[in-house]
Amino acid sequence: QVQLVESGGGSVQPGGSLRLSCAVSGSIFRINIMAWYRQAPGNQREVVARITRGGTTDYADSVKGRFTISRDNANNTAYLQMNSLKSEDTAVYYCNAAIRPYISTSERDYWGQGTQVTVSS
Repeated sequence: QVQLVESGGGSVQPGGSLRLSCAVSGSIFRINIMAWYRQAPGNQREVVARITRGGTTDYADSVKGRFTISRDNANNTAYLQMNSLKSEDTAVYYCNAAIRPYISTSERDYWGQGTQVTVSS
């Protein structure tokens, strides 16, 4: 049973910072791409940042230069450092990972339960 657990969300004023964590546990043979998505009320879920197993990253234009995604392969954890936060960053943030639970199984997507980030003065 694979589980993704996010932490680190909360409320912050514009210009502030937060760091999200995503810990993967359970049966894990290999974790490939890890990503952060977000969904604001009334909007579709959108990708914020992605990172490959080798550390290659890409970002949504709206967060480039402000957010940094990283991962710790030894501990099956991904992070999202969010700086210079804006009110439009307010959303539920979800961790996503492409995981192969066993050597004999195929890869599939797994999601965390989400963590709320609120940016408001």
